[in-house]
Amino acid sequence: MIVVKDAAPPPPPFWHRLNSFFAFPFQMRPLAYGLLLSFCSLFFDAIFFLPDALALFVIEVGIMLAASRYGFKIIALGARGIRDSADFGRESSDDWTYLPWKLFAITMVQAFLIGWLAWYAPILGTVGLFVMSFTFPAAVIVLVQSASFFQAMNPGNVMDAMRIIGWPYALLCFFLFLLSTGAQVALSMLLPMFDGRIALPVINFAFIYFGWVMASLLGYVMFQHHDAFGFDAVPGSELGDGATVDRRTPEQIAAQRMDAEVAQLITEGDLAAALGSAYEAQRTAASDDLAAQRRYHRVLALMPDKKDTMLDQARRFIPLLMRRDLASEALKVFKACKEKDKAFALDDAAMVIAMARAEWRNGDAHATLALLSGFDKRFRGNEAIPQAYELAARALVQGLGRADMAQPILTTMESRYPDSEQTQEVRWLLRPTPAA
Repeated sequence: MIVVKDAAPPPPPFWHRLNSFFAFPFQMRPLAYGLLLSFCSLFFDAIFFLPDALALFVIEVGIMLAASRYGFKIIALGARGIRDSADFGRESSDDWTYLPWKLFAITMVQAFLIGWLAWYAPILGTVGLFVMSFTFPAAVIVLVQSASFFQAMNPGNVMDAMRIIGWPYALLCFFLFLLSTGAQVALSMLLPMFDGRIALPVINFAFIYFGWVMASLLGYVMFQHHDAFGFDAVPGSELGDGATVDRRTPEQIAAQRMDAEVAQLITEGDLAAALGSAYEAQRTAASDDLAAQRRYHRVLALMPDKKDTMLDQARRFIPLLMRRDLASEALKVFKACKEKDKAFALDDAAMVIAMARAEWRNGDAHATLALLSGFDKRFRGNEAIPQAYELAARALVQGLGRADMAQPILTTMESRYPDSEQTQEVRWLLRPTPAA
């Protein structure tokens, strides 16, 4: 079901939105990610088994690859009208993982052709360089659209992309040219202010920033012509004159109506009716209907006399959240259940490990250890026990600085799992450090 609220013209031209492209990398999530990537270059000496120069090269390639992947995500989601990084959510595609490599291959092929033309006739090399520079943005657009190296190398597809955009394509190339030189201009102004090891993160961030500005610009240009490029505008995407397109499915519409109905009953104080509606909705829905399970859990959490029902439902709801990569919400539900009943626990060993890893990624060593407490006794003989031991030892050593408490874990692992990868990892964690 697709309901078009207004027949609206295309989105405003990209030159009306230049400020938003420059502002995109300063949104909270891309800014944090860009700074994290930039400062990774400071830790090249942590790769102790490689010479410093080679380690730095490896890290810089990794930074470039990660930044490029995020840039392609910006383009692909921008083509659907998503310009706020907070709305990126779990959007992902295996195709995006390989796009940087495909773009690198395209660049290498084009460089080879330009080199051959320059060898054959210098003037042809100059012409070839101009033509390929002019068509490169269109090739990137085709690559994002098709995720195919061969389609992006097809001159016909590239010309079609240029034709769809029309005369503004020349203006797009001009702005991209200015942005491509922007990092160099910025560095010429900033580098005299910095010296030593901090200079490299500054260089990294400058190139990441301008790269993501260009990605935001390309994504918006594709969104201007999303129908022609085969992209659906997401709900709430802004079209001309502020009109929006409602592309919710019937299931999404029904879920939002039920949310509103239950919320109204709660506001009126009729929890029994709210619970009845939420229960019936989740009973008749598919077992993996996230909206129904979330609604049912929220109503149960408001009713102290339904503690046992809430805990039972949570044992199904938490794994569903984890499977949807909603670890933060799963941990909140788990902690809410622990407040209701300190003995609350999950019966799935793999799920416990996954939640403990999520807590560890959040930097909470105590919560990680709490989840793993008694794991080997609750899941006797489970193949995940070495993983639990290794994660607990890591939380003790790296999170709490208590190598003494991790030593008994290593003793147990060497006795029960002497050849496991996890035992070797814990042994490395507890290796003797040379005296200063």
